[in-house]
Amino acid sequence: MKSILGISAFYHDSAATILIDGKIIAAAQEERFTRKKHDASYPFNAIEFVLKYSNLELNQIDQIVFFEKPFLKFERLLETYVAFAPRGFKSFCKAMPIWLKEKLFQKKMLINELKRHDQNFKDETKLFFSEHHLSHAASAFFPSPFDKAIVLTADGVGEWATTTVAIGNGNKLDMKKEIHFPHSLGLLYSTFTYYCGFKVNSGEYKLMGLAPYGSPIYSDRIKSFLIDIKQDGSFHLDQTYFNYATGLTMTNNKFHNLFGQKPRNPKKENLTQFHMDIAASIQKITEEVMIKLARSLKKEYGISNLCLAGGVALNCVANGKILNEKIFENIWIQPASGDAGGSLGAALALWFEEQKNIRTPNPSDDMQGSLLGPEFNQNEIEKQLKDIGAKFSVLRENDLIDKAADDLSKSKAIGWFQGRMEFGPRALGSRSILGDPRSINTQTNLNLKVKFRESFRPFAPSILQEDLNEWFDLNYHSPYMLLVANIKKNKIINMTDDEKKLFGIEKLKIKRSEIPAVTHVDYSARVQTINKNSNQKFLKLIKKFKEKTDCPVVVNTSFNIRGEPIVCTPKNAFECFMGTNLDTLIIGNCYLDKSLQNEKLKKDHILEFELD
Repeated sequence: MKSILGISAFYHDSAATILIDGKIIAAAQEERFTRKKHDASYPFNAIEFVLKYSNLELNQIDQIVFFEKPFLKFERLLETYVAFAPRGFKSFCKAMPIWLKEKLFQKKMLINELKRHDQNFKDETKLFFSEHHLSHAASAFFPSPFDKAIVLTADGVGEWATTTVAIGNGNKLDMKKEIHFPHSLGLLYSTFTYYCGFKVNSGEYKLMGLAPYGSPIYSDRIKSFLIDIKQDGSFHLDQTYFNYATGLTMTNNKFHNLFGQKPRNPKKENLTQFHMDIAASIQKITEEVMIKLARSLKKEYGISNLCLAGGVALNCVANGKILNEKIFENIWIQPASGDAGGSLGAALALWFEEQKNIRTPNPSDDMQGSLLGPEFNQNEIEKQLKDIGAKFSVLRENDLIDKAADDLSKSKAIGWFQGRMEFGPRALGSRSILGDPRSINTQTNLNLKVKFRESFRPFAPSILQEDLNEWFDLNYHSPYMLLVANIKKNKIINMTDDEKKLFGIEKLKIKRSEIPAVTHVDYSARVQTINKNSNQKFLKLIKKFKEKTDCPVVVNTSFNIRGEPIVCTPKNAFECFMGTNLDTLIIGNCYLDKSLQNEKLKKDHILEFELD
């Protein structure tokens, strides 16, 4: 038996993964344990979890691999400052002490941290370093169902690379092409995220959700001044408009003058039609680049399968557009496409690429539904709930499913906590908040009273695979909620003349389809398909809901509130339940009704949020 521990850390979304004989045993993000969203610190708790789940001590691990090469990153930092000197001196002075004290000597720091897990760990030769984009590419190809595929990775930046192309074949990855920093599609998108008043590296999905409220009226201006897109999808950014290479912000005055406004201050300024149009414009540019890249790669290599990874691969709208273009026969996207997935990719690259172990692709995939995190048995759940003072009843599974489906049919909001926690940013039916998609009030209620987040944010539908073609223009399995598709025309409710005149957030008031809670303003939805290979308890719930309502769809959003990571433990779930307008909570076979909980507990968990 051979084991590999993969680690990603020190930028954002640190995580740990363990493989045993090439099989993914466990993987988790540090944020879920520390409750710090996008926690970038050394993933001590995540490593403790994957070791415990694997029944291994650290000194029993055969190899440990970090997801990138710190010296290459430092080289890029130095060369960038030299190239842009004297501009960026302030940023240079701020960055250097951290690098010289910590980041440059990450090997020594990692070894010291690893010894905290096991004082018997002494063999420093077990520690290896992968490259950032190789880790991403490996996370996309090696778990995929393909024996051969083109692998496209796009993100902010690794060591030098921002966009890479590899060919995956059996147990090999051949890196073919790279676009280097500072020319980055991910950083371009993040620049507009920053410009619209959202946080970089966490608010990009907000920008994507905002885009359908606007029109891409600035896309030509972006192409004329900011980005030169070649016919093959390669690109070049005019750095005179940006400040991210050497500064402490993403944009500069030249950028602001180009669009006529300074970046939005989220504490003082509301979103306007301008920001919606800006979001629509950069989303259109992103889709254009990704589609051109896909077309040119298919033409050059003639391979019918595409794998995607990197932060840009979480842009499910762009993914859906690539699928709709029918460039490739098959597409597979790593559900943990961001840096957390680098821990998995680094381990897989070491197992297959470096150690040349035989790979036999799984016709589904090897991610096991991405349900790779902690789980709690019924006794552990009941103990945590009793210790908190929660009032609950324990039901048989069939009764529990029936009760949950009945609650959903009455448009109640449910906290749903079952089995192993998801690895990656999407709720896939284990740590989910569920709702009735047929209700016009569900979206607003979940956004403002449960999730405490911006009202414009869309929700995703989870649908039985067998009913997919009846409800969505999608003929492709989407188990990880990474593809956007349109609602079927026969399910759409046509707008009145007055409704067609509405602009911006006013569009939220329109009932657009038979499942309005999951129908975005452009009649699209980020679809998750559920079938016999999916989470079985979740599958049974949706089937029971369909029995009661003739609707095979439920609203599925992550079990957390704004600014918080997805819940990890029953205690986390109960605290979220009590601090929000969730009606019921179902953990394992425990059923909790909000109205039966202690009034003091309710007051102790009242949460107040100021929306952007």
